[in-house]
Amino acid sequence: MEDLLTPVSRTYRKAEEDDAFLTASQPAKSATVSKPEFKGTSPEEALEALKTQPDYETLLSILKYLRQGTKGRNDFNLLRPSPQAAQIVHVLVTEIVPNYWTILKDTSMNQKRTNDLEYLLDCLLSLTGINATLAFLRTLLLEARRDPRGLKQSHAVYNVRFIADLLRLILQPDDQIRRIWQGSSSSETNAGKIRALRQEFTSLVAGGKIVSLAAEAEAILREAEKSDGPSWIADSKAYVGWLSSNLVSWVKSMEGGDDVKLGADLVSRSLKLGHPDSLIKVFLTDLLMQDDYQPVFIQLLDALPQTDQRKVLTILLKLLSSYIPVESDPSTEDYPLIWAAAGVLKVAIGSSPLRKDHLITWLTDATGAGIGESYSIRRAAVAVIGSDKEAITTVVEKSLSQFGDQLYIRHSPILQQEAHAQVLLLSAGYMHRISPLKLTVVVRTSTYLNTISNRIAASQERARFLGMVVGEALSGLVHNDEKKLDFHTDEINPEDSKWYKSLAHLPDKTGPLSPLQAQLVSSRPPKSDKPKPAKPVVNPLSRVASSAPKPGFIIEEVEDDDEEEEDDDLIPYSKPDSDAEDSDDDPTLITRDKPKAPVYIRDLITYLRDTESYDRQKLALTTAPVLIRRKANYGTEVSSHAEELASLLIGLSDKFELENFHDLRLQGMIAILVAQPKQMGQWFAKTFFDGDYSLSQRASILIVLGLSGRELAGQETSEHASASAFPSKQLPAKLEKQYTPGHSGNTYSSDPSKLKALPPTALDNISQSLSQTFLAPLAAEAADAVTGPDALKLSTFTSRLQDPSKVTTKHRSKVAGIRAIPNTTASLIATSFFFPLTSRFLAATHAASSGMRGILFQPYLLTLYLKTLALLLHAAGPSTLALPQMTSELWDLLLGVRGQCAGELGVAAAVLFGLLALLDVNEGDMRGLCERHGREVVETVEWVSGLFDRTRGGDAGGDGEENQVKMMAAGILIRLREAVEKYRGLLMGDLIGY
Repeated sequence: MEDLLTPVSRTYRKAEEDDAFLTASQPAKSATVSKPEFKGTSPEEALEALKTQPDYETLLSILKYLRQGTKGRNDFNLLRPSPQAAQIVHVLVTEIVPNYWTILKDTSMNQKRTNDLEYLLDCLLSLTGINATLAFLRTLLLEARRDPRGLKQSHAVYNVRFIADLLRLILQPDDQIRRIWQGSSSSETNAGKIRALRQEFTSLVAGGKIVSLAAEAEAILREAEKSDGPSWIADSKAYVGWLSSNLVSWVKSMEGGDDVKLGADLVSRSLKLGHPDSLIKVFLTDLLMQDDYQPVFIQLLDALPQTDQRKVLTILLKLLSSYIPVESDPSTEDYPLIWAAAGVLKVAIGSSPLRKDHLITWLTDATGAGIGESYSIRRAAVAVIGSDKEAITTVVEKSLSQFGDQLYIRHSPILQQEAHAQVLLLSAGYMHRISPLKLTVVVRTSTYLNTISNRIAASQERARFLGMVVGEALSGLVHNDEKKLDFHTDEINPEDSKWYKSLAHLPDKTGPLSPLQAQLVSSRPPKSDKPKPAKPVVNPLSRVASSAPKPGFIIEEVEDDDEEEEDDDLIPYSKPDSDAEDSDDDPTLITRDKPKAPVYIRDLITYLRDTESYDRQKLALTTAPVLIRRKANYGTEVSSHAEELASLLIGLSDKFELENFHDLRLQGMIAILVAQPKQMGQWFAKTFFDGDYSLSQRASILIVLGLSGRELAGQETSEHASASAFPSKQLPAKLEKQYTPGHSGNTYSSDPSKLKALPPTALDNISQSLSQTFLAPLAAEAADAVTGPDALKLSTFTSRLQDPSKVTTKHRSKVAGIRAIPNTTASLIATSFFFPLTSRFLAATHAASSGMRGILFQPYLLTLYLKTLALLLHAAGPSTLALPQMTSELWDLLLGVRGQCAGELGVAAAVLFGLLALLDVNEGDMRGLCERHGREVVETVEWVSGLFDRTRGGDAGGDGEENQVKMMAAGILIRLREAVEKYRGLLMGDLIGY
């Protein structure tokens, strides 16, 4: 290699020349430029000193001088908006912070110099400082995005981290909003300038600009792998929590006037940031529940716009419903929590006629009265206006008129009708106590008679029941025992009827707030001031289930090859593998004290909460499905901790990337729901709409509801159900195969070692299978009828069905899995699973203060929601007594989301699957279906026909989504057109005017 490199020439220097060259290259001491010393005489001098890249001591002198001005110790106040202040702030943010931020933070960590960073933060605590910080952050974000070297090599990313950290520290304390406003407007006397400052201040603090830029900065830092972790300022919910704490701290010190108006502007703007429940909850606990601050809260509420006052009152009703009992015995007269909630509402309404009218509207509106919530909140709301004769009369008259409306009876969710029935009975009881003659007049009007008549003529069993109960209760208040109304029918459940009638005799009142205050204090999670000790990081892959064998005698079993196995049930232990922990180089990573599998529910909860332990998380997830099912019918362990367990499983994240994590989490939630279906079905439905969860977590709730409903109906068999059975209730596996028919061919196995994972598209697979089962008889009939337009139209997709000729309409219900299940199970699915989902959907889409509309109409979640409802209807089966009501609510909902199908084939397929399930379950009563829902039949035929014509497809061998949609649309058209042709005369009445 050295031969290839030949020097061209060589030059040698003397030692004297080298020394002279080195000496000349060094700068002369006399040539060093000394920077002028900062004397702190004027802001101009401070600005010039900042521009000359001062050293650290000079910078501290400048910051001390500027800070003294903010405290009023010199003539220049940097916090006051002015051109000179803007120049100084611009230099501080764009030049000083990027160059000195690291040293400022490092020196501030030293106990001897804790004020260095505070000097800079106090100088930027103003509208000018925050605006300059945001403007520079926006510039840095654009520069980082446009850097051709990429984010990981961009120098702008480092400045983005510094500026984002600066913004977080400026806003961190809980009283910064007040300090920012006072510093920016303390010396301003011009009303016009103050008005402009107020608008700018409101837009800056509560306009969402800070959160959006901070979130973008955090995303860039995470992408560049330079993030220090999530920041509260980039989280909208955490920011709203900080904003609410600042507002409460400021409101407590307000004296009225302009400050209250400014606070109202901030609250009004903050309600549009999202998470309004979190904002109002802080106002409820820290202002409304405190006697000293109630007048300030009322002033603040009066200063809000009318729409925001209604929104605050609606959120307040929703929050109070979560703190009062869900189920209580109305025969008891002592209800301290309900009376305390009524007292809170009484204070919130005050003397405002606007808020009183909104409370009346909330009680009587078609989508109001707290649908799906506890009846206790309706008791508290009626108790507030119970002493007002005019208001309670209005509630009774509006409730009675709406309760008997035929369209309301046919199309309103059953939970909504139950809520309005409760309001009607409660308000009628107050009217009877205030003015018995007025109630007597109301009962004798035609409105009351038409209400009872329309209710008795309703096709839904529950609607008739509510009409009979209301009629008997109101007649019992007015007439004596001889003349009061009594239907003497078996449809009225004695216990349910007694409960509803007792509502008219409840003398509630507004009570003290102390019981509710104690409830709020007990519901708060405990705060721990001690930091958690750091745990050594252990590689999950290095953990094994068994430890190294101890030295000792070796017992070896020698088997004879010719000897037959005597018992197949005796499974030998497998040979242990080599212990990976012993081979680790670092002995500190070896874990000998491994946790044992939990045997009690409280231990399982402890394991699930320990998110830092890999072993506990894995044991909890693998043990939960079997343990919950095993403990379901023994004691109250599961029933007492069901909601807590479900909350932990829903919010659990895959921190350690466990195998089959999502499957195990779903199986745990299914076990809870199957163990306590009546309680947890409604809880899961409420959590889906009210909980603060992501789309994937909400989707998991829907999957759990759908699969649990099918398991309760006997259409699915979980492997964990057989694994959780006690040995005394099980045959050996060898005998079970002989005595259980078809045991070996089941999808699920009772052997825990052979459990199959739940596929991520479980509901999609079930819906696709059921769709083919529904359409198979139609395809067979179309194939037989070789003449006619239907056969020609179906020729494009009938070949895709598997063996359609073997499926006939006669045994169609058997293939589809529909069976005559007991009414108890069907009623449970309807009341605890189906109706809470449909009723809360309507309430969420019509609620002005709810942000659920955008979430619910997300295509994937809407598709999963519709498929879940269809599967629950199919699981309930045709023998369900509530089938007419379920059919009505599902059909109205499917037709209501037709607009969401435009451009979304997945949503269209879900709507069509819901229609297929609806028609299949009601196949035995098509005449009644056309009689009760004639208009829906015609609308469905028209819409499905248009969808069929607009959808491409028809490839006989294709499996695309368009082919699926076209196939289901054709099946629905055939079934409905047959019904229309057969019952044309019956439908003629509903078609008039269509």
